[in-house]
Formats: sequence, C-alpha cells, structure tokens
Amino acid sequence: MRAVALIALLASPALADSMVATRTIRAQSVIAQEDIAMVAADIPGALAAPEQAVGMEARVTLYAGRPVHEADVGAPALVKRNQMVSLIFQTSGLTIHTEGRALERGASGDLIHVMNLSSHLTVQGLVAPDGSVSVGPRIKG
Repeated sequence: MRAVALIALLASPALADSMVATRTIRAQSVIAQEDIAMVAADIPGALAAPEQAVGMEARVTLYAGRPVHEADVGAPALVKRNQMVSLIFQTSGLTIHTEGRALERGASGDLIHVMNLSSHLTVQGLVAPDGSVSVGPRIKG
C-alpha cells in the first residue's frame, strides 16, 4: 500500500512557483515586494522569482491575481518625456555637451528621440546610466 502511494506521489507533476500581482499596478509604476506574491502553480511564461520584478517598472497595467510575465516589466525609466537632458557627442578625442528635450521615456540602454535645443533638430541617442543621452555616429537606431 505504501509503495502505491509513493509511486502516485512521484508520478504527479511537480508544481513550480509563479508570480502574480497582489493588486492592480498601473503602467510606469515601480514594483515593490508587497505588490507581488508567489503561487504554487506552473503558469507558462510567468516570472518565477521575486528578484525578477521587485524594483522594476511595470510596462503595462498588471491586474490583481494575474500572472506577471517577463515582457510586463522592465528597468525603471531614467528619462521622462519632455525632461531636459544633457546630450553628449563623442568621437576621436572631441566631446560636445549641449542640452536637449527628451521626446520619449527611456531606461538606461534605451534608444530615444531627443530635440537638440540649440539647433531644434531631432536626434536619436542612447540613455546612459546617469540619465544623459549619448548621440553620434556609433549610435544605431
């Protein structure tokens, strides 16, 4: 009898933990520990560890009780739309600093459009970890 029970337990599929939202989290909100919970269910595509979401920004609205997927979260934005940013152009020993106005939000490593306030031209640049935007010939869009 014990052998049958043991075989039945071993034959059942193992449940993995999956992450769900504990409340409705609006897009562009930073996720805190109390905003998520782990449930004993294998939900395809759902995040499996709190470290994957805590401190990240919700890219879409997350609803209470629904799974949180990798595409639903991302690094918090350092640059907000219409924010004044430092534009930095660097090439072979030459560095030029000027001011620009961000035309979209972006996290570190994101490619965003910025209006150069001196020339009023729109350029594309890479958001740096300090919130400045690097522009130049090596920036690919």
